Amino acid sequence: MSSRLPAVLSRAFNPSANGARCSDMIGRLNHVGIATPSIEQSWKLYLDVLGATKVTEKRALPEQGVWVSFVELPNAQIELIEPYGDNSPITAFLEKNPRGGQHHVCFEVPDILVARDEMRAKGATVLGTGEPRIGAHGVPVIFVHPKDMGGVLVELMAEPQGHHP
Repeated sequence: MSSRLPAVLSRAFNPSANGARCSDMIGRLNHVGIATPSIEQSWKLYLDVLGATKVTEKRALPEQGVWVSFVELPNAQIELIEPYGDNSPITAFLEKNPRGGQHHVCFEVPDILVARDEMRAKGATVLGTGEPRIGAHGVPVIFVHPKDMGGVLVELMAEPQGHHP
């Protein structure tokens, strides 16, 4: 830690100074989730307007209640999510935001169970049962309530094996 930081900031940015254990909790940004009423319409925005060059096929994730497609970027992905079925968890979001919008950010973590337990130990609310479920990348994920994450829904995912942006 830089000695030029005020003491309160040094403690805030140095977990061992707070008595907490040092960990490699948050990893790389994997994707930003964008809720949309139409993945096909969103493809037009990312390909034709923003100049993206690659999107994945739209596929159903019925266990999560969404259709999904990824816009591939050099350093991360945009996850386009559209409701699948009447009980989709993003239906309420789209009722409030009919044109869609940023839904969540997703960070990779080395161990999803350790991450879940650390979130709970720090007082954050892990959504659902707290048991990780398999996400769109085929690895376990959890979601942390926005009220505990500065107003942002945060997805934590186990680091995927193999190549990804």
